[in-house]
Amino acid sequence: MKRRSLFAMATLAAALLAPMGAQAQGKTLRLVPHANVTILDPIWSTAFVTRNHGYMIYDTLFGTDLSGKVKPQMVSKWSVSKDNLSWTFTLRDGLEFHDGKPVTSEDVVASIKRWSSRDSFGGVLAKSVDSYATPDAKTFVIKLKQPFGVMLEALGKPSSNVLFIMPARIAATPGTEQIKEHIGSGPYKFVPGEYKPGERLVYERNDKYKPRAEAPDGTTGGKQVFVDRVEWVIIRDPQTQFNALVAGEVDIVEQPTFEQYSSLKAQKDIQIVDAQPAGLQFIFRFNHLHAPFNNV
Repeated sequence: MKRRSLFAMATLAAALLAPMGAQAQGKTLRLVPHANVTILDPIWSTAFVTRNHGYMIYDTLFGTDLSGKVKPQMVSKWSVSKDNLSWTFTLRDGLEFHDGKPVTSEDVVASIKRWSSRDSFGGVLAKSVDSYATPDAKTFVIKLKQPFGVMLEALGKPSSNVLFIMPARIAATPGTEQIKEHIGSGPYKFVPGEYKPGERLVYERNDKYKPRAEAPDGTTGGKQVFVDRVEWVIIRDPQTQFNALVAGEVDIVEQPTFEQYSSLKAQKDIQIVDAQPAGLQFIFRFNHLHAPFNNV
């Protein structure tokens, strides 16, 4: 039986683009995401599972490493004017959408505009923007009305909503509507013909994708692809997920229930991987109408 991996908590982007035992042994990787994917537009929805889908097929201008530092992804270089009112960015070579067309500065600006119409951080940035300029196909300029010191943090934040770059014709879709095509420039291509809502999503290797030279680190670095095909298998019942993993029908279960940990550890062919060693932060909001929380 081949070795299989299970994520206690993980971002699928990191899970699918890092060298793992299951990936090295086969051409197809079957993964059970933590939730059903009901929306495919990662700008329209803040759902984490939709964000993870976005990381599969889209690329980002910047990313965030595991230490929280913002680093370039699609961008090769950038500069800021002395008055901090003009940011100039240059795209790296070799960026191409899945439909064969090159990624241009026009695509980037259109994507930023749509993203900022939905995302709270993007909305704050938009209030400081005076105009956008595209001097050439690889250069875009963000001109500000007032300095915006967290520009890179906005463009490179790793969670919902992520600034994924889409073709301009798709990014022209109003933020109030969901996109109807799912074309990016990322390491995998979405296969719409094999999409079965509530059952399966399929991704195929983007052979033309050129990863960065740096080692992968968080959502930054080279996104190396190790399998030709990835299938997201939607299984909602935790026990059915467990049975599928043990039987070798799937290779990864992203988020098992806590009650299953001891049983999973007892399986010699299953590895539990803590992909979030820093943990997660949760917020509890108490009902202040009832005791004892009504007493300040």
